[in-house]
Amino acid sequence: MPTRALPAARPTGRCSRFRLGPLRLVPWMIAAVGLFPDPIAHAQAWSSYGGDPGGSHASAARQLTPANVDGLKPLWTFHTGELGAGLARRDKLTFEATPILVGRTLYFNTATAIVFALDAVTGRELWRHDAHIDRGRRYSEMAARGVAVWGPPLTDLAPCRTRIFAGTIDARLVALDARTGKPCAGFGVSGEVDLSTGVRLRERGEYLVTSPPAIVGDAVIVGSAIGDNRGTSLELGVVRAFDALTGALRWSWDPIPRTAIIPPDAANPSFGDLENQAARWTGAANAWSIFSAAPAQGLVFVPTGSASPDFYGGERPGDNQWANSVVALEAASGRLVWGRQIIHHDLWDYDVASQPVVVELNRGDGPLAVVLQVTKTGELFVLERDTGRPVFPIAERSVPQGAVAGEQPAPTQPRSALPPLVSQEPVRAQDAWGLSFWDRGKCEEKIRALRSDGVFTPPTIGGSIERPGFVGGANWGGLAFDATHQYAIAVVNDLPMEVALIARADYDALRESERYPHSEFAPMRGTPYGMRRELLRSPLGLPCVAPPWGTLVAMDLVNGRIAWRVPLGTLRDMAWPLAFVHGAPSMGGPIVTAGGLVFVGAAADNYLRAFDTATGAELWKGRLPGGGQATPMTYELDGRQFVVIAAGGHGGLGTTRGDALVAFGL
Repeated sequence: MPTRALPAARPTGRCSRFRLGPLRLVPWMIAAVGLFPDPIAHAQAWSSYGGDPGGSHASAARQLTPANVDGLKPLWTFHTGELGAGLARRDKLTFEATPILVGRTLYFNTATAIVFALDAVTGRELWRHDAHIDRGRRYSEMAARGVAVWGPPLTDLAPCRTRIFAGTIDARLVALDARTGKPCAGFGVSGEVDLSTGVRLRERGEYLVTSPPAIVGDAVIVGSAIGDNRGTSLELGVVRAFDALTGALRWSWDPIPRTAIIPPDAANPSFGDLENQAARWTGAANAWSIFSAAPAQGLVFVPTGSASPDFYGGERPGDNQWANSVVALEAASGRLVWGRQIIHHDLWDYDVASQPVVVELNRGDGPLAVVLQVTKTGELFVLERDTGRPVFPIAERSVPQGAVAGEQPAPTQPRSALPPLVSQEPVRAQDAWGLSFWDRGKCEEKIRALRSDGVFTPPTIGGSIERPGFVGGANWGGLAFDATHQYAIAVVNDLPMEVALIARADYDALRESERYPHSEFAPMRGTPYGMRRELLRSPLGLPCVAPPWGTLVAMDLVNGRIAWRVPLGTLRDMAWPLAFVHGAPSMGGPIVTAGGLVFVGAAADNYLRAFDTATGAELWKGRLPGGGQATPMTYELDGRQFVVIAAGGHGGLGTTRGDALVAFGL
């Protein structure tokens, strides 16, 4: 799908927005350039989830270097106390938050909507605010990745001059006084906005917010996480902006253009133009991951997910634009400035899950402002920030066809000229791997029975192999950009998945049988099929392809090649006897520092690691009290560099559960 370029964005501010005087004007001016616009001058800063509004996951801190990083030790550990007691879905609980730093205070949240403020040097709790979710409700996800800040640094004692914003899994946007943690009374109702209205809510617990808002000017911009694969007519995946002071809705943008909403069960609808008519009730395409911003340009960059349901698109024919896309919106109005669809007519749960990264790329003709977008398929797209035009060519290439009755896959998919970060090749019988002849043979039997034509193999009744799997490639951990080497560095998985469609008449019986004890089943109501999916695994529970299953990989954006690739982690804490296996399944992201280091947890063992940015050599690892399935952050205060990571485990990966935030330093 070609890039759609629209006129350049107008400045975010408008005279009418200054009507409240200095209270509105001062925060707007500060936010318009970011709280800490110059990372070199403010090495201590980590003002946004990704380090800066553009999400570079990079810090100018340079105290820690390859020469001294082996001296890192834990400096403090803070326990949230949240271990899931009383939760209906404790099995899904994760601790994925990346704190932000404002002045000398760290702010972060838990999946259960508790926001904390800590002293950044000592780890001492300053305040906590519990938004009190219904712990007995069954939420489709139990995750929270962080919070956002609006307003000036903490130098003004006036209540709520500086605000912490957090979304909750029960669909609220909460505004708190950064100094005290008390709700900002003038925001919405008692400091909260109900996000479940105006989205065609179908089921409580299936419409959530799991990622931090983006802040541009006085607009607080949020997306949503929507429970996958329940049916065709799900909640609307709208992106919305709210006034940072009042909570009033400023604008709403729907990734799926609609002319009218009609009931999903309308008898025998007259289709006419099939794609436009289907858009009237198709749901999702929601933006659940982390947004980025270019405040000076008044732009917010949004990664969108797949239209509903994920694995059968017969009820949503066409490309389903702007699902599975990265789009640039004017932050003041929600106007689409440009868009690039990454996946046409998604049949694989290939949401654009990673945060777009807004950086300057050093080209032969000078610096160029770009957006880097890594995907679940392991592709890396490099787009001009202001226009969306590709910097490295993008070509439409033919993909496998021959889907189930009623389905029409897109004939081509966009492919980057850069090499993929993970294998996209078919899984063949000769690729079967196992610890013994027996389990390797069982994997070989399974592979022979499944369709495997490489990336974009459509789902079938008999079952197909999806590679990369729906967890990636790259997922929400995204990538970090090292400006010194011009490297884009990402955590990626090679975990092929088995996906099968199930005829509607057979769905209930198969789901209730014990034939597939490890499979996830989904009804996909409103379609002729249900779905089941699971890891392509041996009888011993290990992937049927050889490790490494999780790697850390660096793309050289000067030469357009892979600079280095290294296995990430071991199976020590998942299967201790297999600690010798390197390259564990991973969930989380890396950061880079000016000292020449990459810090990353993510792997299924309980370690934070440091790698040499130039070579990928592992230089240090520090033991964590739980799984580090989060993205770390770093800052310098009082002459010391801190590296902080959430270590609470991940329900989906089955890593060690905990409630710790750990800070390392020399």
